[in-house]
Amino acid sequence: MFLSFDGIDGVGKSTQLQLTASWLEGLGHKVTCCRDPGSTPLGESIREIILNDKQLPVSLRSEMLLYMTARAQLVAEIIQPAMELGQVILSDRFLLSNVVYQGHAGGLDPAEIWEIGLAATGGVLPDLSIVLNMDLPEAMARLGEEKDRMESRGEEFFGRVQAGFLHEAERDPESVQVVDAAGSQQEVQLRVQEIVQQQLQASTM
Repeated sequence: MFLSFDGIDGVGKSTQLQLTASWLEGLGHKVTCCRDPGSTPLGESIREIILNDKQLPVSLRSEMLLYMTARAQLVAEIIQPAMELGQVILSDRFLLSNVVYQGHAGGLDPAEIWEIGLAATGGVLPDLSIVLNMDLPEAMARLGEEKDRMESRGEEFFGRVQAGFLHEAERDPESVQVVDAAGSQQEVQLRVQEIVQQQLQASTM
């Protein structure tokens, strides 16, 4: 089973992914965690360019394609081997992020990004993308003072990002499910566990 965790910056994706991994391991599952971009030498190098090198000009289309390159390596080096071993894969972001950030929020064609993404991953997609969602001002307040390239784009941009995630969830509710990220970490985790448990049951039928 392959799950991705997504949502606007500040909603707690990474925390919920780690809590979910610990819960699944407690149930006896072998779990592989990764982040997109990242988790491979190539992916981490690209991550540094995209997110942290604010002086380097990167066009929107170049940005999208850099993400695709990192993701292609992530699939080849980590996700596909874990799938072959029958492990549960949890990814901090995946293709849906490109569709929303560079597509819905950035202005590129979301359908084109989906098409390029499928080519980049060889058709590998999460069984389910879990989108954590909360009020935009609350999420923005959680961001630290040192913001990366994405986090620096401002509340108006992130409003479009949030709307893009909700649009994709409405368009394909079987593949993208929204979870209320308001409340304590454990409250949110219980909501996530309910959805993941359903997915586990579906994957064994």
